[in-house]
Amino acid sequence: MTLPPVRVLVADDQRMVREGLVTILETLPGIAVVAAAADGAEALALAEQHRPDVVLMDLRMPGTDGVTATALLRQRLPSVQVVVLTTYADDESIVRALGAGALGYLTKDAGREDLALAIAAAASGRSVLDASVQARLVRLSQPGGTSPGNRRDDRPPDGLTDRELEVLVLIAEGCSNAEIAAQLYVGEATVKTHVNRILAKTACRDRTQAAAYAHRRGLVR
Repeated sequence: MTLPPVRVLVADDQRMVREGLVTILETLPGIAVVAAAADGAEALALAEQHRPDVVLMDLRMPGTDGVTATALLRQRLPSVQVVVLTTYADDESIVRALGAGALGYLTKDAGREDLALAIAAAASGRSVLDASVQARLVRLSQPGGTSPGNRRDDRPPDGLTDRELEVLVLIAEGCSNAEIAAQLYVGEATVKTHVNRILAKTACRDRTQAAAYAHRRGLVR
């Protein structure tokens, strides 16, 4: 028995991004794009009209922003799940979005496989969070962790992003690309991209040197 496709509504104020997302999603099996909105207010109106399973929601939009739209959407249509897709992964954005009821949170460097996994998970009531978001939530939950009103400069070394740092730590722990992909809920192709960026930023020739780098920096116990 073939399952019906997951019905998705895309909300992003940038036309090129919005149309690009629609194009990408339409190529993914098991997903049907039912509408696209340019702001939070339009997303609410289109969601009430089309009743999607999942809304892929940008956060910072003019007028009704993504956080407000997410909260209103969860009140009016509680069966509709929200996956945030945004450029921003700071503590305040994460806390506000998840507090408003978003089930998933991805950054815009997510790949096609990441989007497919997050949408499928949300449609079945499961949460998928970007690796950098998971790391920040763990840090916030710990004693002395950062908060939107109490920040500290703990940026990763050599310009590594939080996600690249997560991948680097798993490399140092001996994980393969497939194992990293499974742990971080991303596609293996996305992991390969992160590995290449890590090697370039840290001036390492291979994974062995990258693992040694992580140990020298005290990133792995």
